[in-house]
Amino acid sequence: MNFTGKVVLVTGASSGIGARTAQKFSKLGASLSLTGRKLENLQKIADECEGQKPLIVSGDISKPEDTKRIVEETIKKYGKLDVLVNNAGIIETGTIENTSLEQYDRVMNTNIRSIYHLTMLAVPYLIKTEGSVVNVSSVNGIRSFPGVLAYNLSKAAVDQFTRCVALELASKNVRVNSVNPGVTVTNLHKRGGMDEAAYAKFLEHSKTTHALGRPGTVDELSDAILFLASSNASFITGASLPVDGGRHAMCPR
Repeated sequence: MNFTGKVVLVTGASSGIGARTAQKFSKLGASLSLTGRKLENLQKIADECEGQKPLIVSGDISKPEDTKRIVEETIKKYGKLDVLVNNAGIIETGTIENTSLEQYDRVMNTNIRSIYHLTMLAVPYLIKTEGSVVNVSSVNGIRSFPGVLAYNLSKAAVDQFTRCVALELASKNVRVNSVNPGVTVTNLHKRGGMDEAAYAKFLEHSKTTHALGRPGTVDELSDAILFLASSNASFITGASLPVDGGRHAMCPR
């Protein structure tokens, strides 16, 4: 894979899957625009990238004015856009009995509304380059799990969004796909409220909920993202690729 001459925008690039994805794109020659809420972390990731120093645009993609600014500054800097990686997302716990509307709105605004808006703004530029979009969804978008209701709904919406937009843009040679991680070792769950002990227990339990007997790594997820974004996946669109150690295929017995 080679992304020399390609401009890649990665959201949620300050940590986890987004950070590793940015680093790998840089190794393959991409010109990067990195966005996230934590400027200090973005600067650290940018310093770890190879080649041309990435553009850093800090902002909160749940805020429409920030989303608009992210696209505008990317185009101002590079003049085009070839790949959009919609990676930013949050998780919150709660069931239908105790998930507040505030929680629901927060999760849906970050996990799907922002993707809708950012993709909408990016599409005119992606059409010009016959580019691609990779959305980071979740195995929770494929299978049902109790206790994280709003998150499940948001990721199911990401998968449907992926398929619909893929069909809408296929005639213009813009590909749209998603990856669906299982449990991946990042800070997502800790930011969602888990303490160290609970997270350690969660990772241990993941050995039994994933067919391959372990959680995934950010390297494994970023490799899948780069593949879908690359010309190696030139005949793939509208796909939701589980990168979940087989969790989507499992049923309790």
